[in-house]
Amino acid sequence: MDRRNLILSGLAALVSGRVITHVAAAAMSRPRPTRVQLEWQRDELAIFLHFGVNTFTDREWGDGTETPSIFAPSALDARQWARSARAAGFRAMILTAKHHDGFCLWPTETTRHSVASSPWRGRTGDVVREFVDACRAEGLRPGLYLSPWDRNHPAYGDSARYNDVYAAQLTELLTRYGPLAEVWFDGANGEGPNGRRQEYDWPRVFGLVKRLQPDAVVFSDAGPDVRWCGNERGEAGDPNWSTIDPATVPFPGADGAGIIEALQHGHSHGTVWRPAESDVSIRPGWFYHPAQDDKVRDAASLLQLYVQSVGRNSKLLLNVPPTRDGLLHDRDVAALMRFRDLRATEFADRAVRPRDESFRASGRTAVVEANFSRRISIVAVRLSEDIAAGQLVSRYTVSGLTDAGWRALSRGTTIGYAKIDTFESAAVSRVRVEVDDALDTPARLAVTAFAR
Repeated sequence: MDRRNLILSGLAALVSGRVITHVAAAAMSRPRPTRVQLEWQRDELAIFLHFGVNTFTDREWGDGTETPSIFAPSALDARQWARSARAAGFRAMILTAKHHDGFCLWPTETTRHSVASSPWRGRTGDVVREFVDACRAEGLRPGLYLSPWDRNHPAYGDSARYNDVYAAQLTELLTRYGPLAEVWFDGANGEGPNGRRQEYDWPRVFGLVKRLQPDAVVFSDAGPDVRWCGNERGEAGDPNWSTIDPATVPFPGADGAGIIEALQHGHSHGTVWRPAESDVSIRPGWFYHPAQDDKVRDAASLLQLYVQSVGRNSKLLLNVPPTRDGLLHDRDVAALMRFRDLRATEFADRAVRPRDESFRASGRTAVVEANFSRRISIVAVRLSEDIAAGQLVSRYTVSGLTDAGWRALSRGTTIGYAKIDTFESAAVSRVRVEVDDALDTPARLAVTAFAR
Protein backbone atom coordinates (compact mmCIF):
# COMPACT_ATOMS: atom_id res chain seq x y z
CA MET A 1 0.00 0.00 0.00
CA ASP A 2 1.49 3.37 -1.02
CA ARG A 3 1.74 6.32 1.37
CA ARG A 4 -1.34 8.09 -0.10
CA ASN A 5 -3.57 5.02 0.24
CA LEU A 6 -2.23 4.38 3.72
CA ILE A 7 -3.16 7.91 4.78
CA LEU A 8 -6.63 7.63 3.22
CA SER A 9 -7.16 4.24 4.87
CA GLY A 10 -6.17 5.68 8.23
CA LEU A 11 -8.48 8.67 7.80
CA ALA A 12 -11.37 6.37 6.87
CA ALA A 13 -10.79 4.24 9.92
CA LEU A 14 -10.57 7.34 12.11
CA VAL A 15 -13.78 8.81 10.69
CA SER A 16 -15.51 5.43 10.99
CA GLY A 17 -14.40 5.17 14.59
CA ARG A 18 -15.69 8.67 15.32
CA VAL A 19 -19.03 7.88 13.70
CA ILE A 20 -19.39 4.66 15.67
CA THR A 21 -18.36 6.42 18.88
CA HIS A 22 -20.79 9.26 18.18
CA VAL A 23 -23.70 6.87 17.50
CA ALA A 24 -22.90 4.84 20.60
CA ALA A 25 -22.62 7.98 22.71
CA ALA A 26 -25.94 9.26 21.33
CA ALA A 27 -27.64 5.96 22.14
CA MET A 28 -26.17 5.89 25.63
CA SER A 29 -27.26 9.48 26.30
CA ARG A 30 -30.87 8.79 25.37
CA PRO A 31 -33.06 8.69 28.53
CA ARG A 32 -33.79 5.25 29.96
CA PRO A 33 -35.92 4.12 32.88
CA THR A 34 -34.47 3.39 36.27
CA ARG A 35 -35.06 0.05 37.95
CA VAL A 36 -37.96 1.46 40.00
CA GLN A 37 -39.54 3.09 36.95
CA LEU A 38 -39.41 -0.26 35.15
CA GLU A 39 -41.02 -2.04 38.11
CA TRP A 40 -43.70 0.63 38.26
CA GLN A 41 -44.60 0.27 34.57
CA ARG A 42 -44.61 -3.51 34.66
CA ASP A 43 -47.29 -3.41 37.35
CA GLU A 44 -49.65 -2.16 34.57
CA LEU A 45 -52.65 -1.88 36.92
CA ALA A 46 -53.05 -0.09 40.26
CA ILE A 47 -56.04 0.72 42.48
CA PHE A 48 -56.60 4.24 43.86
CA LEU A 49 -58.56 4.48 47.13
CA HIS A 50 -60.23 7.82 47.87
CA PHE A 51 -61.41 7.55 51.46
CA GLY A 52 -61.90 10.05 54.28
CA VAL A 53 -64.40 12.50 55.73
CA ASN A 54 -65.86 13.12 52.26
CA THR A 55 -67.04 9.51 52.32
CA PHE A 56 -69.33 10.45 55.22
CA THR A 57 -70.41 13.93 54.07
CA ASP A 58 -71.26 12.73 50.54
CA ARG A 59 -69.00 15.38 49.04
CA GLU A 60 -66.13 15.31 46.58
CA TRP A 61 -64.13 18.16 48.09
CA GLY A 62 -64.36 18.85 51.81
CA ASP A 63 -63.84 22.38 53.10
CA GLY A 64 -61.85 21.51 56.21
CA THR A 65 -64.58 22.30 58.71
CA GLU A 66 -65.71 18.67 59.08
CA THR A 67 -65.65 17.31 62.60
CA PRO A 68 -63.40 14.24 62.98
CA SER A 69 -66.24 12.44 64.78
CA ILE A 70 -68.00 11.80 61.47
CA PHE A 71 -65.25 9.42 60.42
CA ALA A 72 -66.67 6.18 61.78
CA PRO A 73 -66.43 3.24 59.35
CA SER A 74 -68.33 0.38 60.97
CA ALA A 75 -66.50 -2.54 59.33
CA LEU A 76 -63.28 -1.25 57.80
CA ASP A 77 -61.33 -4.14 56.29
CA ALA A 78 -58.24 -3.15 54.33
CA ARG A 79 -57.57 -6.82 53.63
CA GLN A 80 -60.85 -6.90 51.68
CA TRP A 81 -59.53 -4.01 49.55
CA ALA A 82 -56.26 -5.81 48.93
CA ARG A 83 -57.79 -9.24 48.30
CA SER A 84 -60.17 -7.72 45.76
CA ALA A 85 -57.36 -5.88 43.98
CA ARG A 86 -55.10 -8.92 43.85
CA ALA A 87 -57.90 -11.21 42.67
CA ALA A 88 -58.66 -8.76 39.85
CA GLY A 89 -55.04 -8.82 38.67
CA PHE A 90 -53.93 -5.46 40.09
CA ARG A 91 -50.42 -5.24 41.51
CA ALA A 92 -50.40 -1.99 43.49
CA MET A 93 -52.69 0.29 45.51
CA ILE A 94 -52.50 3.97 46.48
CA LEU A 95 -54.41 5.43 49.45
CA THR A 96 -55.40 9.07 49.97
CA ALA A 97 -53.62 9.52 53.30
CA LYS A 98 -54.86 13.14 53.26
CA HIS A 99 -57.17 14.89 50.79
CA HIS A 100 -57.79 18.62 50.37
CA ASP A 101 -59.97 18.77 53.52
CA GLY A 102 -56.83 18.18 55.60
CA PHE A 103 -58.16 15.14 57.48
CA CYS A 104 -55.28 12.72 58.08
CA LEU A 105 -55.94 8.96 58.00
CA TRP A 106 -53.05 8.34 60.37
CA PRO A 107 -52.40 9.67 63.92
CA THR A 108 -50.17 12.63 63.13
CA GLU A 109 -48.38 15.02 65.42
CA THR A 110 -49.03 17.93 63.06
CA THR A 111 -52.78 18.43 63.58
CA ARG A 112 -55.75 17.26 65.62
CA HIS A 113 -57.73 16.90 62.40
CA SER A 114 -57.04 13.18 62.10
CA VAL A 115 -58.28 9.69 62.95
CA ALA A 116 -56.85 10.16 66.43
CA SER A 117 -59.74 12.58 67.10
CA SER A 118 -62.41 10.27 65.72
CA PRO A 119 -64.25 7.53 67.65
CA TRP A 120 -63.07 4.89 65.18
CA ARG A 121 -61.03 2.11 66.83
CA GLY A 122 -61.41 3.92 70.15
CA ARG A 123 -59.28 6.83 68.93
CA THR A 124 -56.34 4.47 68.36
CA GLY A 125 -56.98 3.68 64.68
CA ASP A 126 -54.53 4.13 61.82
CA VAL A 127 -55.95 3.59 58.33
CA VAL A 128 -52.52 3.99 56.73
CA ARG A 129 -51.09 1.23 58.91
CA GLU A 130 -53.95 -1.14 58.11
CA PHE A 131 -53.63 -0.29 54.42
CA VAL A 132 -49.90 -0.96 54.07
CA ASP A 133 -50.13 -4.12 56.17
CA ALA A 134 -52.95 -5.41 53.96
CA CYS A 135 -50.99 -4.63 50.79
CA ARG A 136 -47.99 -6.57 52.01
CA ALA A 137 -50.10 -9.48 53.20
CA GLU A 138 -51.62 -9.79 49.72
CA GLY A 139 -48.42 -9.19 47.78
CA LEU A 140 -49.35 -5.69 46.53
CA ARG A 141 -47.06 -2.68 46.31
CA PRO A 142 -48.39 0.19 48.49
CA GLY A 143 -48.40 3.88 47.68
CA LEU A 144 -49.66 7.01 49.43
CA TYR A 145 -51.16 10.32 48.30
CA LEU A 146 -50.67 13.40 50.49
CA SER A 147 -52.59 16.40 49.20
CA PRO A 148 -50.51 19.59 49.41
CA TRP A 149 -53.67 21.71 49.64
CA ASP A 150 -55.00 21.72 53.20
CA ARG A 151 -58.26 23.55 53.83
CA ASN A 152 -58.12 22.90 57.57
CA HIS A 153 -54.61 23.62 58.82
CA PRO A 154 -54.25 27.23 60.09
CA ALA A 155 -50.67 27.43 58.76
CA TYR A 156 -51.76 26.95 55.15
CA GLY A 157 -50.97 30.15 53.23
CA ASP A 158 -48.19 31.09 55.63
CA SER A 159 -45.80 29.49 53.18
CA ALA A 160 -42.67 28.89 55.24
CA ARG A 161 -44.67 27.66 58.24
CA TYR A 162 -46.95 25.34 56.26
CA ASN A 163 -44.06 23.94 54.25
CA ASP A 164 -42.61 22.80 57.58
CA VAL A 165 -45.95 21.21 58.52
CA TYR A 166 -46.25 19.46 55.16
CA ALA A 167 -42.67 18.20 55.34
CA ALA A 168 -43.37 16.85 58.83
CA GLN A 169 -46.50 15.03 57.62
CA LEU A 170 -44.62 13.60 54.68
CA THR A 171 -41.76 12.50 56.91
CA GLU A 172 -44.17 10.63 59.17
CA LEU A 173 -45.61 8.76 56.21
CA LEU A 174 -42.20 7.99 54.72
CA THR A 175 -40.63 6.71 57.93
CA ARG A 176 -43.37 4.88 59.85
CA TYR A 177 -44.80 2.44 57.33
CA GLY A 178 -41.95 0.65 55.62
CA PRO A 179 -41.08 0.66 51.90
CA LEU A 180 -43.48 2.41 49.53
CA ALA A 181 -43.69 1.88 45.77
CA GLU A 182 -45.19 5.26 44.84
CA VAL A 183 -45.66 8.63 46.50
CA TRP A 184 -48.40 10.58 44.77
CA PHE A 185 -48.76 14.37 44.59
CA ASP A 186 -50.93 16.78 42.67
CA GLY A 187 -50.67 20.53 42.27
CA ALA A 188 -53.94 21.42 44.05
CA ASN A 189 -53.51 24.92 45.42
CA GLY A 190 -56.65 26.67 46.58
CA GLU A 191 -57.29 28.98 49.50
CA GLY A 192 -56.74 27.86 53.06
CA PRO A 193 -58.87 28.71 56.13
CA ASN A 194 -57.25 32.17 56.24
CA GLY A 195 -58.12 32.84 52.59
CA ARG A 196 -54.50 32.73 51.47
CA ARG A 197 -52.77 30.54 48.90
CA GLN A 198 -49.60 28.61 49.50
CA GLU A 199 -46.23 28.61 47.77
CA TYR A 200 -45.10 24.99 47.92
CA ASP A 201 -41.46 24.01 48.30
CA TRP A 202 -41.43 21.19 45.76
CA PRO A 203 -37.64 20.68 45.71
CA ARG A 204 -37.81 20.04 49.45
CA VAL A 205 -40.77 17.67 49.04
CA PHE A 206 -39.18 15.64 46.25
CA GLY A 207 -35.86 15.59 48.09
CA LEU A 208 -37.52 14.11 51.18
CA VAL A 209 -38.99 11.25 49.17
CA LYS A 210 -35.71 10.54 47.42
CA ARG A 211 -33.84 10.48 50.72
CA LEU A 212 -36.36 8.56 52.83
CA GLN A 213 -37.91 6.28 50.18
CA PRO A 214 -35.28 5.88 47.44
CA ASP A 215 -37.11 2.91 45.89
CA ALA A 216 -40.40 4.79 45.43
CA VAL A 217 -41.39 6.58 42.25
CA VAL A 218 -42.67 10.12 42.68
CA PHE A 219 -45.81 11.01 40.72
CA SER A 220 -46.97 14.54 39.91
CA ASP A 221 -47.59 16.72 36.87
CA ALA A 222 -43.88 17.45 36.98
CA GLY A 223 -42.66 14.02 38.00
CA PRO A 224 -39.83 13.72 38.77
CA ASP A 225 -40.35 10.00 38.05
CA VAL A 226 -43.89 9.63 36.69
CA ARG A 227 -46.11 12.24 35.08
CA TRP A 228 -49.89 12.72 34.88
CA CYS A 229 -51.45 11.84 31.51
CA GLY A 230 -53.18 15.25 31.37
CA ASN A 231 -56.78 14.15 32.00
CA GLU A 232 -58.88 12.15 34.46
CA ARG A 233 -60.47 9.97 31.77
CA GLY A 234 -57.83 7.24 31.99
CA GLU A 235 -56.78 8.03 28.43
CA ALA A 236 -53.11 8.20 27.53
CA GLY A 237 -52.04 10.19 24.50
CA ASP A 238 -51.32 8.74 21.09
CA PRO A 239 -48.47 9.20 20.40
CA ASN A 240 -47.15 8.78 23.92
CA TRP A 241 -43.45 9.24 24.58
CA SER A 242 -42.07 8.26 27.98
CA THR A 243 -39.54 11.06 27.60
CA ILE A 244 -40.31 14.73 28.17
CA ASP A 245 -38.66 18.14 28.32
CA PRO A 246 -38.84 18.93 32.06
CA ALA A 247 -38.84 22.68 31.41
CA THR A 248 -42.31 22.33 29.86
CA VAL A 249 -43.88 21.31 33.19
CA PRO A 250 -41.65 23.00 35.78
CA PHE A 251 -43.67 22.17 38.92
CA PRO A 252 -46.93 20.42 39.92
CA GLY A 253 -49.98 22.51 39.08
CA ALA A 254 -48.11 24.72 36.62
CA ASP A 255 -50.40 26.45 34.14
CA GLY A 256 -49.43 27.53 30.68
CA ALA A 257 -49.59 26.91 26.97
CA GLY A 258 -48.55 23.47 25.87
CA ILE A 259 -48.56 21.80 29.29
CA ILE A 260 -51.54 19.48 28.72
CA GLU A 261 -50.19 18.63 25.27
CA ALA A 262 -46.82 17.75 26.80
CA LEU A 263 -48.42 15.63 29.53
CA GLN A 264 -50.54 13.78 26.99
CA HIS A 265 -47.84 13.04 24.47
CA GLY A 266 -44.42 13.63 26.02
CA HIS A 267 -41.57 14.64 23.72
CA SER A 268 -39.69 12.42 21.30
CA HIS A 269 -36.41 14.11 22.18
CA GLY A 270 -37.18 14.75 25.84
CA THR A 271 -34.19 14.77 28.15
CA VAL A 272 -35.72 12.82 31.08
CA TRP A 273 -37.59 9.52 31.35
CA ARG A 274 -41.00 10.35 32.83
CA PRO A 275 -43.75 7.92 31.72
CA ALA A 276 -47.44 8.75 32.00
CA GLU A 277 -49.90 7.42 34.57
CA SER A 278 -53.58 7.43 33.55
CA ASP A 279 -56.00 7.95 36.44
CA VAL A 280 -59.78 7.50 36.31
CA SER A 281 -62.57 6.41 38.65
CA ILE A 282 -64.76 3.34 38.38
CA ARG A 283 -67.65 5.66 39.34
CA PRO A 284 -68.55 9.20 38.27
CA GLY A 285 -67.05 10.54 41.53
CA TRP A 286 -63.78 9.86 43.28
CA PHE A 287 -65.27 9.34 46.74
CA TYR A 288 -68.07 6.91 47.50
CA HIS A 289 -71.62 8.20 47.01
CA PRO A 290 -74.63 5.87 47.52
CA ALA A 291 -76.45 7.55 44.62
CA GLN A 292 -73.77 6.26 42.25
CA ASP A 293 -74.16 2.57 43.10
CA ASP A 294 -75.92 1.98 39.79
CA LYS A 295 -73.31 3.95 37.81
CA VAL A 296 -70.31 1.66 38.19
CA ARG A 297 -68.35 1.08 34.98
CA ASP A 298 -68.98 -2.27 33.37
CA ALA A 299 -66.28 -4.71 32.23
CA ALA A 300 -66.37 -3.51 28.62
CA SER A 301 -65.72 0.06 29.73
CA LEU A 302 -62.87 -1.06 31.96
CA LEU A 303 -61.34 -3.07 29.12
CA GLN A 304 -61.46 0.02 26.92
CA LEU A 305 -59.65 1.94 29.67
CA TYR A 306 -56.99 -0.78 29.71
CA VAL A 307 -56.45 -0.53 25.95
CA GLN A 308 -56.23 3.27 25.98
CA SER A 309 -53.87 3.39 28.97
CA VAL A 310 -51.69 0.28 29.28
CA GLY A 311 -52.16 -0.26 25.55
CA ARG A 312 -50.76 3.23 24.90
CA ASN A 313 -47.53 2.97 26.87
CA SER A 314 -49.06 4.13 30.16
CA LYS A 315 -50.18 2.61 33.46
CA LEU A 316 -53.81 2.52 34.61
CA LEU A 317 -54.62 3.89 38.07
CA LEU A 318 -58.26 2.97 38.66
CA ASN A 319 -60.03 4.58 41.60
CA VAL A 320 -62.33 2.28 43.60
CA PRO A 321 -63.62 4.18 46.65
CA PRO A 322 -64.43 2.38 49.93
CA THR A 323 -67.94 2.81 51.34
CA ARG A 324 -68.97 4.27 54.69
CA ASP A 325 -68.61 0.78 56.12
CA GLY A 326 -64.97 0.81 55.06
CA LEU A 327 -65.38 -1.87 52.38
CA LEU A 328 -65.27 -1.91 48.59
CA HIS A 329 -68.86 -2.10 47.38
CA ASP A 330 -70.06 -5.45 46.03
CA ARG A 331 -70.88 -3.86 42.66
CA ASP A 332 -67.40 -2.40 42.32
CA VAL A 333 -65.79 -5.71 43.24
CA ALA A 334 -68.02 -7.58 40.80
CA ALA A 335 -67.02 -5.15 38.03
CA LEU A 336 -63.34 -5.72 38.83
CA MET A 337 -63.75 -9.48 38.59
CA ARG A 338 -65.59 -9.25 35.29
CA PHE A 339 -62.83 -6.94 34.06
CA ARG A 340 -60.27 -9.61 35.01
CA ASP A 341 -62.26 -12.28 33.17
CA LEU A 342 -62.69 -10.11 30.08
CA ARG A 343 -58.95 -9.34 29.93
CA ALA A 344 -58.33 -13.07 29.99
CA THR A 345 -60.99 -13.77 27.37
CA GLU A 346 -59.90 -11.05 24.97
CA PHE A 347 -56.15 -11.21 25.46
CA ALA A 348 -54.45 -13.83 27.66
CA ASP A 349 -56.56 -16.77 26.48
CA ARG A 350 -56.38 -15.71 22.81
CA ALA A 351 -52.65 -15.07 22.55
CA VAL A 352 -51.08 -16.98 19.65
CA ARG A 353 -47.38 -17.77 19.51
CA PRO A 354 -45.73 -17.81 16.08
CA ARG A 355 -43.85 -20.85 14.81
CA ASP A 356 -40.85 -18.65 14.11
CA GLU A 357 -39.91 -14.99 13.79
CA SER A 358 -37.43 -12.96 11.78
CA PHE A 359 -36.06 -9.49 12.42
CA ARG A 360 -33.94 -7.12 10.40
CA ALA A 361 -33.08 -3.48 10.97
CA SER A 362 -31.43 -0.84 8.84
CA GLY A 363 -30.93 2.80 9.66
CA ARG A 364 -34.12 4.03 11.33
CA THR A 365 -36.34 1.25 10.01
CA ALA A 366 -36.91 -2.39 10.85
CA VAL A 367 -39.15 -5.35 9.99
CA VAL A 368 -40.41 -8.09 12.31
CA GLU A 369 -42.20 -11.00 10.69
CA ALA A 370 -44.05 -13.66 12.67
CA ASN A 371 -44.88 -16.91 10.89
CA PHE A 372 -47.72 -19.05 12.23
CA SER A 373 -48.05 -22.77 11.63
CA ARG A 374 -51.55 -22.30 10.22
CA ARG A 375 -53.97 -19.65 9.03
CA ILE A 376 -55.60 -17.92 12.02
CA SER A 377 -58.16 -15.16 12.40
CA ILE A 378 -56.71 -12.35 14.50
CA VAL A 379 -58.35 -9.22 15.89
CA ALA A 380 -55.55 -7.51 17.82
CA VAL A 381 -51.80 -7.30 18.33
CA ARG A 382 -49.68 -6.18 21.26
CA LEU A 383 -46.31 -4.65 20.43
CA SER A 384 -43.53 -3.95 22.91
CA GLU A 385 -40.13 -2.32 22.81
CA ASP A 386 -37.40 -3.23 25.26
CA ILE A 387 -37.78 0.03 27.15
CA ALA A 388 -34.86 -0.82 29.43
CA ALA A 389 -32.83 0.40 26.44
CA GLY A 390 -35.09 3.42 25.86
CA GLN A 391 -37.95 4.22 23.48
CA LEU A 392 -37.29 4.58 19.75
CA VAL A 393 -40.22 3.75 17.46
CA SER A 394 -42.14 6.76 16.12
CA ARG A 395 -44.14 5.21 13.26
CA TYR A 396 -45.09 1.65 12.31
CA THR A 397 -47.43 -0.48 10.17
CA VAL A 398 -48.89 -3.89 11.04
CA SER A 399 -49.83 -6.13 8.09
CA GLY A 400 -51.14 -9.66 7.73
CA LEU A 401 -50.62 -12.16 4.91
CA THR A 402 -54.08 -13.18 3.67
CA ASP A 403 -55.18 -15.31 0.71
CA ALA A 404 -55.24 -12.11 -1.33
CA GLY A 405 -51.76 -11.03 -0.26
CA TRP A 406 -50.44 -8.60 2.34
CA ARG A 407 -53.08 -6.40 3.93
CA ALA A 408 -52.53 -3.46 6.30
CA LEU A 409 -54.25 -4.14 9.63
CA SER A 410 -53.23 -1.09 11.65
CA ARG A 411 -50.88 1.87 11.68
CA GLY A 412 -49.51 3.71 14.66
CA THR A 413 -46.93 6.05 16.08
CA THR A 414 -45.22 5.26 19.39
CA ILE A 415 -44.94 1.81 20.98
CA GLY A 416 -42.85 1.94 24.16
CA TYR A 417 -43.74 -0.53 26.92
CA ALA A 418 -46.88 -1.66 25.12
CA LYS A 419 -49.11 -0.72 22.21
CA ILE A 420 -52.35 -2.62 21.69
CA ASP A 421 -54.01 -2.31 18.27
CA THR A 422 -57.44 -3.78 17.58
CA PHE A 423 -58.93 -4.22 14.11
CA GLU A 424 -61.49 -6.14 12.08
CA SER A 425 -60.89 -9.89 12.08
CA ALA A 426 -58.37 -11.00 9.46
CA ALA A 427 -57.41 -14.57 8.50
CA VAL A 428 -53.62 -14.54 8.19
CA SER A 429 -50.67 -16.92 8.16
CA ARG A 430 -48.05 -14.25 8.86
CA VAL A 431 -47.93 -10.91 10.67
CA ARG A 432 -45.43 -8.27 9.67
CA VAL A 433 -44.57 -5.20 11.73
CA GLU A 434 -42.68 -2.56 9.78
CA VAL A 435 -41.00 0.21 11.73
CA ASP A 436 -41.34 3.03 9.25
CA ASP A 437 -39.39 5.55 11.33
CA ALA A 438 -37.54 5.65 14.63
CA LEU A 439 -35.19 7.92 16.55
CA ASP A 440 -32.35 5.47 16.02
CA THR A 441 -31.82 1.92 14.76
CA PRO A 442 -34.71 -0.03 16.30
CA ALA A 443 -34.12 -2.95 18.61
CA ARG A 444 -36.14 -6.13 18.25
CA LEU A 445 -39.85 -5.78 19.03
CA ALA A 446 -41.99 -8.29 20.89
CA VAL A 447 -45.15 -9.11 18.89
CA THR A 448 -48.17 -10.97 20.24
CA ALA A 449 -51.24 -11.68 18.10
CA PHE A 450 -54.70 -12.39 19.50
CA ALA A 451 -57.05 -14.78 17.71
CA ARG A 452 -60.82 -14.63 17.49
